Amino acid sequence: MDREQLNQLVISQLTNIAPELEGEPLEQDEDMRDAFDLDSMDFLNLVTAVSKQTGINIPEVDYPKVLTIDHMVEYLLAR
Repeated sequence: MDREQLNQLVISQLTNIAPELEGEPLEQDEDMRDAFDLDSMDFLNLVTAVSKQTGINIPEVDYPKVLTIDHMVEYLLAR
C-alpha cells in the first residue's frame, strides 16, 4: 500500500469507530484521542482494525508512535 491508500484506510477505520467524524475535516497531525475525542477503547479498536486490514501488528509499546493519522501512516509505511 502507498501513503495515500494507508491514509484513506486509517481515516476509513477512524470514521467506522466514530461515525460522527464522516465528512468533517480531519487533522492529520493532532493526537487522534484529543482531536476526535477517542477514549482508550476507541483507540484500541482503531489500532486493531488498522492492524487487521494491513496485516501489520502494532504492539502496545508502539502506541505512542501512532497517535496521529500522519504518524500511523508513517509507521505502517516503515513496516
